[in-house]
Amino acid sequence: MRLFRRNKEQDEGGAAVLDRPQVKLPDKVDDDFNGTTDELFTEIERLTLENRANPDRQREREILRLRHLAGVRLLIETKDTPEHPEPDFQNLPDAEVLPEIPAEELTPGILRAGILRDGCVLVRGLIDRQAALDFAAQIDRAYAERDKMAEGQSPAPGYYEEFEAREPFDIHVGARSWVQAGGGLLAPDSPLLATEMLDLFASADLQRLVGDYLGEYPLLSLQKTTLRKATPDVPGAWHQDGKFMGEVRALNLWLSLSRCGDEAPGLDLVPRRLDHLVATETDDAVLAYQVSTAQAQQAAGDKPIIRPVFEPGDALFFDEMFLHQTASDPSMPNPRYAVESWFFGASAFPTEYGPIAA
Repeated sequence: MRLFRRNKEQDEGGAAVLDRPQVKLPDKVDDDFNGTTDELFTEIERLTLENRANPDRQREREILRLRHLAGVRLLIETKDTPEHPEPDFQNLPDAEVLPEIPAEELTPGILRAGILRDGCVLVRGLIDRQAALDFAAQIDRAYAERDKMAEGQSPAPGYYEEFEAREPFDIHVGARSWVQAGGGLLAPDSPLLATEMLDLFASADLQRLVGDYLGEYPLLSLQKTTLRKATPDVPGAWHQDGKFMGEVRALNLWLSLSRCGDEAPGLDLVPRRLDHLVATETDDAVLAYQVSTAQAQQAAGDKPIIRPVFEPGDALFFDEMFLHQTASDPSMPNPRYAVESWFFGASAFPTEYGPIAA
């Protein structure tokens, strides 16, 4: 398994990119769950079904804790390097710039073909519109409860409780402040919302879709699963996440929970496959991960840079080579609510992050 370090800089949206020691995994499982990994997943499923029928804050905390244990076990136990699915170019629609795939037509093969041809896949209606709006309201509540804690008050149970990772993993002391500064809240810091988020993912059968794409069980991470409320004053910066992730096996789900791209910050996209890291720190790009506007335009070639309009429940899938930035304008009247969740395969997981079984 490859281990990577990152430079001390800030990635777009406030996620921390901090110089930290490599994490050394134990050679064997030594957690407090008395059972096999299969039995651990069975227990997670049992608790999840119980919680859907009867939500309970303590049960949600336990589900999140066990998913973290399961993620660590998969990192220890995974030995093989899997394959991506065969790209289904035949059923990938043609479009002038970027096709829009209805959620019911999305398959792992189409997902692979879209990323290899267009750099990303735009999916309409991945989750129910009202469910997306309801979850956006929950994000607002979680932000308010975090503010209460900062003011010395007690937040409502489940909305904001800083997650304590199992050793040797942790959430670095600076990570939360970086994320907050960029309009984000780490999903594991809200066991209630993390549970609801995973239920939303289950409604779209994402564990199967992403697992078939990666060729292995999908893992989220403690540090790169973010609940966003991006205000129009949050600036964007062109970047490829592979610049600071290293060689990973990854798929990002960018899930819109509000209309954005016109009345709220959206995304600017270079809709083509890039197999290399574009030069950084040139022209107007001042940070080590940042790609200049001129370089982004050059990378786009004969493809126009686009800014899609997303509705609640729409999604964009891409991998670590995709070139994009937050598309914001101070004149926009509304904030944008979204979930940004990077899925990784255990065979090539950036182990300075902490894993969570999806």
